[in-house]
Amino acid sequence: MTFNTGSALLDAVVLSVVSLEGTYGYKITQDVRQVMDVSESTLYPVLRRLQKDGFLETYDMEFQGRNRRYYKITSNGMILLDKYRSEWLSYKSNIDKILMGQEN
Repeated sequence: MTFNTGSALLDAVVLSVVSLEGTYGYKITQDVRQVMDVSESTLYPVLRRLQKDGFLETYDMEFQGRNRRYYKITSNGMILLDKYRSEWLSYKSNIDKILMGQEN
């Protein structure tokens, strides 16, 4: 299975959070922390990598006298997110079979 609970899961969660609305780094960190224990020092390199790979784009807007960097998911980012969502459902189903004692 290609979906693991490491970087792929973090990528999937970040893409999902950003897909809901264009948002800024601190808010992304807070939203991701609702489901995962992640520090800003872990999250910002993920955001930069996803941007470099063409899955996110950024734009700056002024907020209370200073620029704030916002993130927006790209069409390639949505394709990757859809792949992650599909893989998650399969992964979750397989784990549920074992943990919940469900039959095939």
